Amino acid sequence: MTLRMELGENGYDVVIEPGCLQKAGELLALDRKVLIVTDEGVPATYAKTVAAACKEPTVVTVEQGESSKSFPVLERLLSKMLAGGFTRSDCVCAVGGGVVGDLSALAAALYMRGIDFYNIPTTLLSQADSSIGGKTGIDLDGVKNIVGVFRQPKKVLIDPDTLSTLPPRQIAAGHAEIVKAGLIADATLFSLYESGDAECDLVTALSRALAVKKSVVKQDEKESGLRRILNFGHTVGHGIESVSGLLHGECVSLGMIPMCAPAVRERLIPVLQRLGLPTFVTADPEKVYAALLHDKKAAGGKITAIFVETVGACKQISLSPEALREKIETVVKA
Repeated sequence: MTLRMELGENGYDVVIEPGCLQKAGELLALDRKVLIVTDEGVPATYAKTVAAACKEPTVVTVEQGESSKSFPVLERLLSKMLAGGFTRSDCVCAVGGGVVGDLSALAAALYMRGIDFYNIPTTLLSQADSSIGGKTGIDLDGVKNIVGVFRQPKKVLIDPDTLSTLPPRQIAAGHAEIVKAGLIADATLFSLYESGDAECDLVTALSRALAVKKSVVKQDEKESGLRRILNFGHTVGHGIESVSGLLHGECVSLGMIPMCAPAVRERLIPVLQRLGLPTFVTADPEKVYAALLHDKKAAGGKITAIFVETVGACKQISLSPEALREKIETVVKA
């Protein structure tokens, strides 16, 4: 299927189709210089497939992990394009997970004040969330995604076949973002997880999660209000991620639990457990709290967080740091 991101002149298609990676030459405009960015954890054949469809490909492989979302790696990509004589008519194509997508999208947005960017996410986490919406970013001084711009891709190819090479832990982490979408805006999607049908029909689950994000981004492209609901689970989750070494999706799993009403939490925890996601973590709550206070969502003495009162609906609430500190202890055990 094809999902249309309706954003006026910034609109684009999201192709969700098994095997669409093999059709990159037909679906993307690659008859030009293309910087293909991937990482060491992505099967090399994926980038090679895209490169074979390009007129003038340049493949850059970065180190796997969050450490690549940094100024030195960003500079490396920009220097590669400059040395290669890239012009405003050329493009960048990400082939990998969320780190590769965020990093290369920012490089495309900055080079010559913006060139075309294509995204081919190859992890369930990135396919379900970060692949669309136009957020780009790198980390700075331990704060996630604090440097970046909003810039939409020209097209996104989501090929579920690329998930066959992922370990179960990575698949589970991706499911966390889909569960998140169900909790905040699609009760039917969450019910698919309660019944176990979502794992059997992943294309439907992915499509429903992306439809939630599409609707939100259409109404609030640059996160001035409504789009903040997509941060459900991330306020506490980012704090845990900074100190625990867990995967992003695992931290979102943990971050959702204290931000649900008790009745929702009773339904959520069994779903997370069946998926193999954590429902508590052993860490220092004070360190999580300190990391959380450095997050960009903390301002003016209050922290804006998203709370789910009933499955399929959510609201923004303002919490004092002390109130949020108490919620951390719901899932962080010293």
